[in-house]
Amino acid sequence: MLELDYFEIDGAVGGNQDWFSNVVMHIGGCAAAAACDTCIYFAKRFGNVGWYPFDIRNLNQKDYAAFGQRMKPYIRPRVGGVRKPEWFVEGFLRYLEEHPDPERADLRMEIVRGEEPEEKAREALKSRIDWGYPVPFLLLQHQNRELFEDYIWHWFMVIGYEESEEDFLVQTATYGEKKAFSFGELWNTGCEEKGGMILYELSGRSKVQRG
Repeated sequence: MLELDYFEIDGAVGGNQDWFSNVVMHIGGCAAAAACDTCIYFAKRFGNVGWYPFDIRNLNQKDYAAFGQRMKPYIRPRVGGVRKPEWFVEGFLRYLEEHPDPERADLRMEIVRGEEPEEKAREALKSRIDWGYPVPFLLLQHQNRELFEDYIWHWFMVIGYEESEEDFLVQTATYGEKKAFSFGELWNTGCEEKGGMILYELSGRSKVQRG
């Protein structure tokens, strides 16, 4: 498994929307949590400290919950959730514009929609992990509700992959835990209503090749 050096908070892998004390955010703050995780990751991994308003050397649940409240006006929970990738991009871009990084870094975002062929999506995801970037992923409906019970109508982060002749597995992080899935199963939902992925690219820095 080629896995990013992802951050931990009090032993949890990444953040956890269950830490949000606001009821609306606790239930529907997964998109905001993905943006919060992104800011923390880029602050720790690449030094873009302007995007995280707390002490990056002392990550804790209290600060994460407070950060979620700051992110809420930009990527707010709504009826039906943040169910379109462009809503995430538009809101997150507003946050980044209003909280500039001291190094004047620019985080560019590209949407890969769930209707795209599996092979194209797989290669796009691989490229970002290889560059050292996590991938926010939106899963809406899925025919296999038992396997993806905690991931349906949910934003989460992809932080690694493992490629073999048998399968292409991706490592996800959400609710403070890691879990691996077959990318083919994850991408081919069998449902008409699909989500997608957000591809990051950080300007002003060379791509970090991994592996």
